[in-house]
Amino acid sequence: MFRNNKKSVFKILIILIKLFFRKYPSALFVLKWLFITFIIGILIGSASAFFLQTLEWATQFRENHLWLIAFLPLGGFLVGLLYHYFGKDVESGNNLLIETIHNPQKTIPLKMAPFVYLGTMITHFFGGSAGREGTALQMAGAIADQFSKPLKLSTDDRKILIISAIAAGFGSVFGTPLAGAIFGLEVFVVGRLKYNALFPAISAAVIADLITKLWNTHHTQYKINFIPEISFLNILYTVIAGIFFGICAAIFSTTIHKIGGIFKSKINYPPLRPFIGGIIIAVLVWLIGTAKYIGLGIPTIVDSFEQQLPAYDFALKMIFTMMTLAAGFKGGEVTPLFFIGATLGNALGYFIPLPIALLAGMGFVAVFAGATNTPIACSIMAIELFGNECGVYVAIACIVSYLFSGSNSTYKSQIIGEPKNNRFLKDIGKKLSEL
Repeated sequence: MFRNNKKSVFKILIILIKLFFRKYPSALFVLKWLFITFIIGILIGSASAFFLQTLEWATQFRENHLWLIAFLPLGGFLVGLLYHYFGKDVESGNNLLIETIHNPQKTIPLKMAPFVYLGTMITHFFGGSAGREGTALQMAGAIADQFSKPLKLSTDDRKILIISAIAAGFGSVFGTPLAGAIFGLEVFVVGRLKYNALFPAISAAVIADLITKLWNTHHTQYKINFIPEISFLNILYTVIAGIFFGICAAIFSTTIHKIGGIFKSKINYPPLRPFIGGIIIAVLVWLIGTAKYIGLGIPTIVDSFEQQLPAYDFALKMIFTMMTLAAGFKGGEVTPLFFIGATLGNALGYFIPLPIALLAGMGFVAVFAGATNTPIACSIMAIELFGNECGVYVAIACIVSYLFSGSNSTYKSQIIGEPKNNRFLKDIGKKLSEL
């Protein structure tokens, strides 16, 4: 009797569960992606923690032994050899992730993760000017995509998986999970969001960020101590600043691709490209007499929020970063773009009467927004990093920068889903060009 009752209760429970999921199909979707993002979030968060902690060690070691910069050409040659002979299928980096979202085909090779890690560590250890988000994204994408076959994910689910991985990598490496989630949704198509990936992206980013912090990994803190009241005049100043940020982003995006094209056209043997680039960077450091513009440049970014800096800092960082990445060194563009934007904002403080810290904070995210076409993610990032009081200012700066950066992007595989400018603006541009 007891066994029969037990079976009856079990059957009723199964029926109720089926009825529940039939009534609320989204519940099954949520449970499914909670399970998947929990797994990849732990792995990606741990990978980001390991990467950030070892990168900090490499940076500190280089800063205490600046003579290592002399070996940057050799480091570049080693990176070139690694990718030329063993990593051609993963050399496109972030663009491979974006292409996989657009058109999922074969699984992203797992070797992308150790290759980009080693390449980035060599770049920073010997003094290249690069970032870290590219490494975090590529490690995340390579790790996550290994689960696509075992979990028998559909084509659309695999797209969501890569988006979630990008969100987790970005959110954990910068400590900004909400911005990471939106960045994953924004970055592959300009002007459109894939809303069915919203929950998985947020879930993956939050879990990865929590795991990174559980490994006692610390992120740099930035402060904007004073936010002026919102007024028509201050909004006008913000728009003017946003225009400068957008033009700067456009120059960076177009020039880095042109320099990369020159390296490829003039130097046929790929490993020689970062070797020559390393020589140029090392010579520039020697000529300028400072190592301020190599590596991540975090100390200068922090200083840009606190004191007036030389107005040319942003331009020199652009030169060093474009030369490093265009030559074939590994890393990323985002942290250098933070440096470029923050120091450009600081420079604008010479003639725009807004607090230097606010201008630096706006530039920090706005140049990045223009260069990657991700204004929403960058606005949220600023709020996560600086506080919600700056929200109106940074949002305006990011949107204006996004509009004025044109159709340029640091990511070649990014496609236009919705044009930035309407027909009216295009007609005006056409008439101006005719004049």
